[in-house]
Amino acid sequence: QVQLVESGGGLVQAGGSLRLSCAASGRSVQRIAIGWFRQAPGKEREFVAAIRRSGGVTYYADSVKGRFTVSRDSAKNTVSLQMNSLKPEDTANYYCAADVNGISTTPYQLADVYEYWGQGTQVTVSS
Repeated sequence: QVQLVESGGGLVQAGGSLRLSCAASGRSVQRIAIGWFRQAPGKEREFVAAIRRSGGVTYYADSVKGRFTVSRDSAKNTVSLQMNSLKPEDTANYYCAADVNGISTTPYQLADVYEYWGQGTQVTVSS
C-alpha cells in the first residue's frame, strides 16, 4: 500500500512559480514511478509529467516542456514538480500518482497504469 499527499498549491500570478510536492509513504520513491496529472473544471484529466523509478527517466507533456521539472528527493521520500513561467491555462487541480509494478516500457503518460493516487492540490494562475 502506498499513500500519497500533495502540497504546495496556491494562487500565483502569470509568469510566477510554484513547487508542488508529493510525499509518499509505504514505499520508497526510488522503487516507484510517480506521475503528475491535472484536471481543470469541465475538462478531462491530463498528463503533466512523470519520473520512472530507479534511473529517474522523466517525461513531460508538450504543454509544460521547458517550464516544469519533476525530480525525486529520496531523503525526504518525495517527488516534486517545479513549475515556472506559469500561465492561466495551467490552472487546475494537480494530482500525483504512483505505479509500483511498472517495467521499462510502461507508458507513464496514461493514468490507468497508476495504482495509487493522492487527493490533489489546487493551482490557480491569475492573468
